[in-house]
Amino acid sequence: MNLSLLLERYGDAAILSIGGALIGMLFGFSAQRSKFCLRSAVIEFWHHRMGEKLSVWLLAFSSAVVAVQLLIFMNALDVSSARQLSAKGSLSGAVVGGLLFGAGMIMTRGCASRLLVLSANGNLRALLSGLVFAVTAQAALSGALSPLRNTISSWWTVEGGASRDLLSITGLGHAGGLVFGLVWLAAALFFSIRSGWGLWKWVGGVGTGLAVAAGWWLTYQVSTQSFEVVQVQGLTFSGPSAEWLMRILATPTPAIGFDFGLLPGVFIGSFLGAWAGRDLKLEGFKDGYSMTRYISGAVLMGFGSMLAGGCAVGAGMTGGSVFALTAWIALVGMWIGAGLMDRWMDDEASHHSPVKLPAANPQAT
Repeated sequence: MNLSLLLERYGDAAILSIGGALIGMLFGFSAQRSKFCLRSAVIEFWHHRMGEKLSVWLLAFSSAVVAVQLLIFMNALDVSSARQLSAKGSLSGAVVGGLLFGAGMIMTRGCASRLLVLSANGNLRALLSGLVFAVTAQAALSGALSPLRNTISSWWTVEGGASRDLLSITGLGHAGGLVFGLVWLAAALFFSIRSGWGLWKWVGGVGTGLAVAAGWWLTYQVSTQSFEVVQVQGLTFSGPSAEWLMRILATPTPAIGFDFGLLPGVFIGSFLGAWAGRDLKLEGFKDGYSMTRYISGAVLMGFGSMLAGGCAVGAGMTGGSVFALTAWIALVGMWIGAGLMDRWMDDEASHHSPVKLPAANPQAT
């Protein structure tokens, strides 16, 4: 049965929701099995190590870029109407938001998608941080923090269209974008082979990237065959987190669509991945200091993601795969913010570590 018949029989909302859930399951399972995590990748990068975590992230990111650009090159995808490219963007929001998000994910030991994946594995720290992240994101979107977000976003803006498209700005075009992705994919494969990965690292890394491309493809295909206006979009976790929060707390609830199925799908996929790998484990906080750090980091991530136009996946991978200018600026900001926060936390830990006294000399009198 083709897509048009499915849309006619079940409607846009149901197909988008089911598709979002299935793609979410692919992302959750793949991210769990490969231990996909931007935070860990950034730490390895700033510590000058081309390790497993950085290789996994690079494989997932380059797979997403190659798959998305290949779909565009084959005329199977058109992202010109996506908000990351068509709407007015905020360069100041991308800079400030990226820095805040990067710092926050170091404090919470994971980005927004990683927190959801870990929550499904029994990590209560990630669950609480994810809830705080969702509350802060909603407050920044339309609550108490929205005036501050609007102010920062207005400092430096860029019009939508070619001015926000890096492939247009540089003149590379989608063929150039595909070549760019293939170069980084080759680099990722080189480092992956050198690391001696097992099968799940390969499957998980590529699967995570393909899930990003699948989100773009599904929403575009539905938009071309639906009689209703359907937004072409990809994977992100800031907006859907805020949306699910409002579903629980307020009425009327938002209309269902792709985002409605995405988060439950990621949770289920990650749970299945943890069950298959025997990684299910109940974990909590060790002390009050760590709890404070996690909550503070989640606040920074929630506000930063709404400023930056998305989280590490939404802005970094989804926006990055279509070469949106603000998405790449936000991604660079996340790497810099995370590196600075990691350095600061290392310095704090060294300053507050107990001083080891020299052992007593048994010959002394």
